[in-house]
Amino acid sequence: MKNSTRNKFNLVFSGFLVTAYIVCTFFFSTLASQVAAPYGSLIQVAVLLLFGLLLFYATRVGEGKQVKRFSLVILLLVDLPCLYAILASFFEFLPLHDYLASVSVVAGTGAANSQPIVMLLASVALGYAIPYTFLSGYELKVDEDETVEEEETVIEGGLAEELADAEAKEEEIAAAEEEADVEVVIQEIEE
Repeated sequence: MKNSTRNKFNLVFSGFLVTAYIVCTFFFSTLASQVAAPYGSLIQVAVLLLFGLLLFYATRVGEGKQVKRFSLVILLLVDLPCLYAILASFFEFLPLHDYLASVSVVAGTGAANSQPIVMLLASVALGYAIPYTFLSGYELKVDEDETVEEEETVIEGGLAEELADAEAKEEEIAAAEEEADVEVVIQEIEE
């Protein structure tokens, strides 16, 4: 990434947006503490999911276009555990509910307004990890002045490799079907 004025401005602006959203999150948390028990927690989860998403985009400053890929590792190690921690904080019948719901942050003046800290942190992590599961990094721009042979971008592993294998198999099947159709036509002509 080039150290240009535009990139510096984007980084400062992203930092300002994250700080402003933290202040807004405080006000949303205060508002959510006034709402009935399950709905107040759902409001906080939604606000913190958006905060995680904002963090993802605020830290993704780069050149070129975003590389799209699916990461099973991020899905298994971050997305699913965070989702489980959020659900286990809400539902008493899930294992680890007692442990996850026991450590709380008081969002207001009364004990009834306390929120499990694990749920709040898992909400931010899930908001960050969901787009990170499907997007990662940037492709570099090639300057038009440079004469570089264009090569097909190959992304190793994940969904891209499976799609490439599936396309190759489909092409083989289509070629085999065409060959079989040609042989049938030749046999009909000979008869």
